[in-house]
Order: sequence, then structure tokens, then C-alpha cells
Amino acid sequence: MHEYETHDFDVIILGAGGAGLRAAIEARAMGLRTALVCKSLLGKAHTVMAEGGMAAAMGNVYSEDNWEVHFRDTMRGGKMLNNWRMAELHAKEAPDRVRELEEWGAIFDRTKDGLILQRDFGGHRYARLAHVGDRTGLELIRTLQQKAVADGIEVFMECKVLRLLRDEQGAVNGMVGYWRPSGKFVVFKAKSVVLATGGVGKSWMYTSNSWEGTGDGHAMALWAGADLIDMECIQFHPTGMVWPLSVRGILVTEGVRGDGGVLRNSEGNRFMFDYIPPMFQAETADSPEEADRWYDDHAAGRRPPELLPRDEVARSINAEVKAGRGSPHGGVFLDIASRRSAEDIRRRLPSMYHQFKELAGVDITAEAMEVGPTCHYIMGGVRVDADSTATTVAGLFAAGEVAGGMHGSNRLGGNSLSDLIVFGRRAGIGASEFAQGRSDVTIDEGQVQEVIEAAIAPFERESGENPYEIQQSLQETMQSLVGIIRTGSELEDALGKIEELEDRAANVALSGGTKYNPGWNLTTDLPSMLTVSRCTAMGALERKESRGGQTRNDFPTPDPEMGKVNFVERIADPAADTSGVGGTPSIRSITVQPEPIPVMPAELQALFEEAH
Repeated sequence: MHEYETHDFDVIILGAGGAGLRAAIEARAMGLRTALVCKSLLGKAHTVMAEGGMAAAMGNVYSEDNWEVHFRDTMRGGKMLNNWRMAELHAKEAPDRVRELEEWGAIFDRTKDGLILQRDFGGHRYARLAHVGDRTGLELIRTLQQKAVADGIEVFMECKVLRLLRDEQGAVNGMVGYWRPSGKFVVFKAKSVVLATGGVGKSWMYTSNSWEGTGDGHAMALWAGADLIDMECIQFHPTGMVWPLSVRGILVTEGVRGDGGVLRNSEGNRFMFDYIPPMFQAETADSPEEADRWYDDHAAGRRPPELLPRDEVARSINAEVKAGRGSPHGGVFLDIASRRSAEDIRRRLPSMYHQFKELAGVDITAEAMEVGPTCHYIMGGVRVDADSTATTVAGLFAAGEVAGGMHGSNRLGGNSLSDLIVFGRRAGIGASEFAQGRSDVTIDEGQVQEVIEAAIAPFERESGENPYEIQQSLQETMQSLVGIIRTGSELEDALGKIEELEDRAANVALSGGTKYNPGWNLTTDLPSMLTVSRCTAMGALERKESRGGQTRNDFPTPDPEMGKVNFVERIADPAADTSGVGGTPSIRSITVQPEPIPVMPAELQALFEEAH
């Protein structure tokens, strides 16, 4: 019998980024015993990497902006694959959530009249991103963290959660994990659990994601019986650093393009004018001169093509590189130096200035940046109810990047931060209301011991696989075969390779004990990484079309019929399958099938007809 410590709360939030913090604040405000559990340190969440701003139709720069236009932009950006109700709630509630942050102490950039300044971002009809220079995510975390600590919310840091626990009825009632520094096990009892665990990017070789982004929440939800949707929809942010290799993938905020930066190929041509899709032709500038007028006077012209939705820009960059017109290190050039003064750049983009100066030896006030697509965000995730964020498993809720539906097949820049605070709040309410209606929970000792036994099993093998070699093979597979451009044959090849990696991961051997063991930490991440990689490749193979973050070279156009369905992944009986890595269900038991997207109400559909 393995020992462990126990903690008991009403609501436990797993993940301390923007969504997790906002959920915890709301649950605490409703009078519940609330705890935050995070894999890293408080304040280290990937939310800080969202630099450009948070989208909200406040109308501070364009008075004609409103929630209907924001809703329409979000749906169009997601190629209509979105959960329309989530997009509606997000557009309606984002302004109030931004003002709430201001009341809690967030310091935003200001207009001349003292209102919250809003900047332009790709896919948004109007300038609507509230921002703090290019450090908006950091300000969001600072503000929410300060509020959470002041409210007395308990925080448990550097805790790796291995598995969710369920009662006899199948409802989630806690989780098992271990403290990364000590290796000692811990069990959290809860009447409800909120997943706010972020993304999956560390399964790709080049990513803007930090080390925490291994898809833990996605995988644990699936293992507990929840549905995942649209896992094939991966966003490759158009502009990540490409040189030097040690920093390849680090994000270059869309705020550079929002503030006037332009993309050029090796021939010096501003190539984005060659890639304007029909859907956006009516509202996008068709000449550099017209685009420049737009930057000088917003009312004078149409939007520059550098501010097309991210999927369009990423594919365009990819096409230029493949055509032999890329930069020396495999990207393209992003030029802000010729567009704004050095003083303006240092004031409006201080993080970008220092990032390139310190990491790449490039002065962006005088020379262009080399940038290229980097794995950045997953639009797919845990299927949730829009209003409550409840998953298909009782007692389990999800918000932020781990939740699917809000962004469809492509997320607009800036929608992520407002997504966090809108649905983080709703998750806190939903989880609290569920917890209030539930009696005290009892943990199944057998489940706990099974999880612990599986976690320490690699130390009992005298010889076996190296977890770092498995991780490297997985990242190479996903980067080369399930990257920005996909084909059916390559996806089938990827699925076979991922199955082989599952077999290898089940035979990892470790030494050195559990205390602060990086090899063990990676080993416990591998089941999640393999699960989300399998789901992404399966969905990409089934979605035989190109739509948003899913681009099939063998099916290069959207299919109207596939635009009516989500691809849903689930495990029929996860409790009965412990044949996978670390006692989890095998990835071979995951199924995928199309299910109809809920029909949008007529009054919302009319917004698109009016725009047309």
C-alpha cells in the first residue's frame, strides 16, 4: 500500500492560467472551498505568452463596433465550425470582463480621451484588442493572481496530476498526482473539477508552447469518459522566430502586424496581396498604397492583407518558402522598421524589441525579423456545454484552450484572452453550482493505488526505453506528418508511428528515484502527448477537406457537408481499458466519428446575410 497525502475541497481547478484563475475567483466568490493546482509555478502559465491583447467589442476606437460584428468575425474566422452559442456568449460578455479586470487593477494603454485603447488584429473588422503594450497576457495573469491570493484561494504548485478519479456513478470526484520536487504522491478530493490545463503544442518540434503544454487536460478528460471535438484543428501561428535554432518557435506577437508590420519574401515583395481569399476580398486592401492609407487613417481604406486570419497568413508564408522565396533560415521577413519610428517600436513593442535584441542579435527598429509558422494553439478540445462549461462527464468542467468549440477551425488573435475570462468565470459558476448540489465524496482506494503503481512501474524495470528518445521521435513525426500541410498517406503513416511509440513508451526504464527526476516527469507526460497526437492525426485523416487549421493537400478546398459536422473522439469504456502507457486506456481504443453541429438560430444567421 503506497502512502499519499490528501486534500479535500469543494471545487478544484487544475491549471493556473487565465481561465483557471478566473474560475477560482468565481468559485471562491460563491462561498465554496476552492483550490488551484498547477503543474508549474504560479504566474508561469502560458497565458503570459499572449502578448497582443484581448478582443472585446468595447467601441473605444470604432464606435460602430458591437457584439454582433465580433460574433460574425469569430464565426467567419473559425470557418463556421464554431459552437455558435459559445461565440455569442463570448462576444456579448467580453467587454464586461475587460472592464472587470480594470476594476481589479489592470493597467491598459489609453486613448487620448482616457478610454482603454484597442489595437487591430487579424480577422477582426475593427480595432478591438484591449492591450498593455505587447505584454497583455502578463498583465492579465498579474491582475487575476493578485485577486486570487487576496481572496484567500489556496494554491498548490509544482504538482503533476496523473489521473482523474470517479465514483461508482462515473462522476469525477478528485484526482491523483505527485509533487514534482519531492516525488511524493497526493490525492485531491473534490465535488467538482475544472480543467484549465491549456494546450498540446509540445508534441510538435517547433512550438510557441512552454514545456507544460503536453495535453494533460485533454487526455485526462478522454480517459475519464469525456468527448473531444475537432482535435485536427491546430493553429500554426504565422510568426514565430526561426533563428537561431535554440529559440525557433518563440512567438512574435501579431501586434507587430497590427501596428503596421508587413511581410516580405526574399525578393523584397510584399507577397500577402497574392493570397487574399475570396471570402475576404471585399474588405481587404488590394494594393500596398491602399493598405498604407488604412494604417495612416483607418477610415480611408480597407484592411491590409497581413491582418487576414492566422490560418490564411500561415499558409501563405508556407507557400512562399516552398516556392523558394523564403528567408535564409526558412521563414520570411517581417518588417516594422520601415513603418514606424524607433521610438514608437520601443514604446509599443518593448518585449519584441528586447526578445530579438537579446536572443537573435537583431535590432527590429533597424532591420527585419525572420519569422515562420509555429505550432501555437489547438482549437479542438473537450466538448463542453456553452453556458455552464460542463463536459459530458458529471462533475467535470473545462475552460480555456483545453475546451473545444469556441474557435471553430481557426482562432482569431486576441480571442484567446477574452475566451479565458469569459468562460473561466462561467466554469467557476457551473462547477460551484454542481458542487453545491453534491454530498461529500468518497475516494476509491483501489483507483488511487492503481494510478500510483503504474506511475512508479518504470523504476522497477532493469532495462528499457529512454523517454527522451520517444519524445523526440513523436515531435519529429508530428512536425513532418501532421504539420501545417497534411495528406492522407502521411497521416496514416503518422498513426502507425504513434502506435509504435505507445508500445515503446510502455517499456520505459528509469533510475534515480522519484525525487525531482526530469526523466520521470517526461515519462508521466508521454501518455498525454501520445493520446492527443493520436486524436489529432485521426481527426485530420477523417476530415477530408481544408478548413482553418486543417489543411489537406489532397483535399485542398472546403467541403460544405463537412462544414456541418464536428469530429468527435471518445473511448467507449475507458474504465475497462488499462492497457495503455502508465495504466491509461490504449490509444488504439479511441474512436472518431462525425456528429452534426447544432443549428444556429435564425436571428444570428441573419447577421451573415446582412453582411453579405
